[in-house]
Amino acid sequence: MPLLGGIRPPIALLCLLILALAGLTAKVLGPGDDALVPKAVLTSQQYFAEDGAIALRASVDERVTDLQRTAAALNAGPRVEPERVLSDLGKTYQKWTGTTVLDLESGDVLAARGERIPLAWLDKDVLTGEHALAPRMVRLETGDVRLMTMVLLDWKDGPQQLLIASNSLSVPAINMGPFRTMSVVARDGEVLATAGFEESEALNSDKQREELAFLQKQMSRLADQAAQRTEEHPVSAREPGSRGYPGVSGTLLGDDYAGRVTTAGYASLASSDPEEKDSVAAGLGLTVVAMLPVVQQQDAAETGRELYGLVVAGALVVLGLLAAAVLWAAVQRPLLRLFLESRRLARGDLTRPVAVPRWGEAARIGAALERVRARLGGVGEGAGTGGGRVRFGVRVPLAVTAVVLLLWCVPVGLLLNRTDGSVSVPATIVNDQRDRTDLIADRVRRALNEAQADLVSTSRLIDVDDAKATGDLLTDALAEHTRYQALYVVDADGQVAARAGGDPHDWSDDADLPLVRVSGEGDKKPVIQAGALVPEHKGATLVGEVRVEFLNSLLNRPGLGEVRVVDADARTVAASDGFLAFEKLPGDALTDLVRAGNVRVGAGPVENGLLLRDGGDVTVAAAAPFSGGGIASGIGWTVVSSQDADRFEIAAYEREDRSVLAGLLGLAAIVVCLGWVYLVVARPLRALATSAEKLADGDLKTVHYPRYQDEVGAVVRSLELLRQQLQARRQNQARRPAESRPGAGGR
Repeated sequence: MPLLGGIRPPIALLCLLILALAGLTAKVLGPGDDALVPKAVLTSQQYFAEDGAIALRASVDERVTDLQRTAAALNAGPRVEPERVLSDLGKTYQKWTGTTVLDLESGDVLAARGERIPLAWLDKDVLTGEHALAPRMVRLETGDVRLMTMVLLDWKDGPQQLLIASNSLSVPAINMGPFRTMSVVARDGEVLATAGFEESEALNSDKQREELAFLQKQMSRLADQAAQRTEEHPVSAREPGSRGYPGVSGTLLGDDYAGRVTTAGYASLASSDPEEKDSVAAGLGLTVVAMLPVVQQQDAAETGRELYGLVVAGALVVLGLLAAAVLWAAVQRPLLRLFLESRRLARGDLTRPVAVPRWGEAARIGAALERVRARLGGVGEGAGTGGGRVRFGVRVPLAVTAVVLLLWCVPVGLLLNRTDGSVSVPATIVNDQRDRTDLIADRVRRALNEAQADLVSTSRLIDVDDAKATGDLLTDALAEHTRYQALYVVDADGQVAARAGGDPHDWSDDADLPLVRVSGEGDKKPVIQAGALVPEHKGATLVGEVRVEFLNSLLNRPGLGEVRVVDADARTVAASDGFLAFEKLPGDALTDLVRAGNVRVGAGPVENGLLLRDGGDVTVAAAAPFSGGGIASGIGWTVVSSQDADRFEIAAYEREDRSVLAGLLGLAAIVVCLGWVYLVVARPLRALATSAEKLADGDLKTVHYPRYQDEVGAVVRSLELLRQQLQARRQNQARRPAESRPGAGGR
């Protein structure tokens, strides 16, 4: 018989799977690795570094784009004096540390504002060639590094001029929370900028200064490691099957000091969509490193878990052996006896009776074989049908086996290591949820400020009296700025003078209303509008409608759960997941959190983070009101985030998940092995019992074909041989009376 045929392979496989699952259970339900910090804390640092890298990349790209857009607008109009160029640039965008206009013919500096820009790095390679006027990093005499962005001012009635703007590669102005430090690192591991370290002069003791020196050394070492790791390709650096951040990101673990372990996350600057849009910042080779010392976790619940895992695994082994014994005694042994008995009868050995099993299909088949043996031996020619047809058969031991194994799978999967509302969540995770929510709020606020600043820049080129030229300008601007769904100019009477994109909505020039506002209550989507007054046209306003999808894309970050932007009345304006326009927040706790965040404390509203416990559910939530500068800071919006704590890689939830996995694996073993026995043995055995009884009842016409090459198939083949013997015996009995009749044959 084939190696994989019959009843023995599924029983053997069941035993092997039970032993493997027992070993796995002893491993995963026993003591975990001696991790210094939970995985959730390390992952949170990685997400924080990714958020910082996104903020830095967006800031650098936006500055380069704004300068290029300004140059394009200037080149399209009449010649402007250098001082006027820098003055208007500074009024519209307050983002450069220094600006300079240079005459390319003579090399003279025509105008300069802010920080003095050195010009020694300007050479032929910078101004010509394939990478002409490409942004580059330049080190100042002070040792600081600046990003130099260059654009060409080219008018027909004069020599070409070069507009140079410098900005620092500093850490994004985000709330990093207490004790966290963040650095911008170059390709060679050099730390270009750092934020979060206290000045040694401000410290009160030698111990604090010693700790500061330790942290600074840790940052230098971790920055060097991060720079090396980010040199890998994003696909090869990422774990198989994982997606998410387009660049290279990960976590690092440093040394410990005074009971606190240094953790760090790193992320390289990468384009938001590398296939569709290039990023200037992504080509600079920069890496953001976020470092946070955390208290080493001491989980007292791990004590004795090794014995705990062994007990659970031992129970599985005992129940598995019991299940295998049931299958062996109730299915395998009777079937093998039937195989031997049927083969003996097929060889013609009719001397001793058939050993009939006690119950089930095997008993029916054994009784039928005994009746066939009696008929072949000339005994019991008129025997009737056998009994036992109504017995349950092989399904009973299969059900018993399943119940025995389920006695382990169900408690382990549904009852073991279950968590409740008392699960301990590290305070670091709550703080990171708050700080990252504040970072998202800062991104959304800056995006709205940039949208309004773009409108201010575009409004200076508008001539309301020339509707066609204004319409063409708005069409070009709409194609260039993907954040808008519509651009239109509203005159003093509220009428639309020119438009591009979707249908315009009403705009009020009420001085009490902010230049960034939301309307459209009752519609399917909120209408987010930003406005800029058109110079030299009293009452005219350039209005841009910001796409809700654009804001939604800013909120979609891993590790934050559901993120929403709500207005002053806590109504939803944008969300990372689907939402209804102006719907209320789910639950009163989040609404109260928004109201508490908008209470002015000191200089203004502050972000808040909470750990909410409701029965057995644990939720981490945070709210960050808009704060800082710009037009959007005063509109009263708040970013709210919330996520269930069971998504965190915390020891308690990991043990619960492992228990569920163990129960599911046991259930899978039951389905595979017992399903195999049912399909390959139980069903053919029931059919064989019916065929054997028909043969014993005198049905000699039905030919018996074996379906499988196993024990059941061997019994079927023997049954077919017995049918042929019975048929031959009947034919011989029919010939003998004819031969013994008087007058038979010739005279």
